[in-house]
Amino acid sequence: MPGGPRTVSELLAEGGNAYSFEFFPPKTDEGERALWQTLRELEALAPTFVSVTYGAGGSERDRTVRVTERIAAETTMTPVAHLTCVGSPVSELRQVIGQYAEAGVRNLLALRGDPPSGPRGEWEAHVDGFRHADELVALVRELGDFCVGVAAFPEGHPESPDLESDAMRLAGKAAAGAEFAITQFFFEADHYFRLVERAAQHGSTIPIIPGIMPVTNVSQIHRFAELSGTPVPGELAERLQRVEGDPEAVRALGVEVATELCRELLDGGAPGLHFYTLNRSTATREIYQSLGLGTTVD
Repeated sequence: MPGGPRTVSELLAEGGNAYSFEFFPPKTDEGERALWQTLRELEALAPTFVSVTYGAGGSERDRTVRVTERIAAETTMTPVAHLTCVGSPVSELRQVIGQYAEAGVRNLLALRGDPPSGPRGEWEAHVDGFRHADELVALVRELGDFCVGVAAFPEGHPESPDLESDAMRLAGKAAAGAEFAITQFFFEADHYFRLVERAAQHGSTIPIIPGIMPVTNVSQIHRFAELSGTPVPGELAERLQRVEGDPEAVRALGVEVATELCRELLDGGAPGLHFYTLNRSTATREIYQSLGLGTTVD
């Protein structure tokens, strides 16, 4: 690639909107093959970047690194590698960062991560590790020429005492060297725009890319919402309940609602959209088509 791999900050600086997709590392070889089918389908949409989530320790972490390396080596897409503090001493984090650097990955998403017991569990740092994401941001910037992204929470992190404290934490990550942020999924555009305002008031002007999760399964989205502290609005919950027994109707409603949210965000000045794909391509491609961004869905 001429000039080497691009960074997210470079791509955002070129203007226009950024469109990106997030995947999780499969637990089996069969799941990995299915993921690559999805990656190839979404590659046709020419995303600004794609990211792969990270599990601390074990095969899930190893698959994350391997899939990210393959995206860098075998596709036209720009990968963003996830890295979390969970269960890792600083020495191990340094090793993983080195692996990414050797693979030519220039973009990392630095996260504290959820406790092993889940987002509502009690957080305990590794005895030789970090307590907060801003420490991980600083380490990544220290070790190489990386562009670092971080997480943001339109409705507040579950552990934050209030939204102002949450915005201050985001500003601290920006001060440590973060160059962009991606939000947790949410359902109402106002929550995103208020987050951008709060962050700016605390001195953070890094681009904040809104995270979008199309509803394709009613019980699944309620479970995700409960874990993340992002409640499903009452009106949407009622609409989903009316079609819960019809999977196609659920997916169609999910695409409709997500498309409306995307339009409102883009019209309001959001720098792009980040889709939580759940390793499937159809809903994301349908939203692209509805927004007039992508090709016809087969």
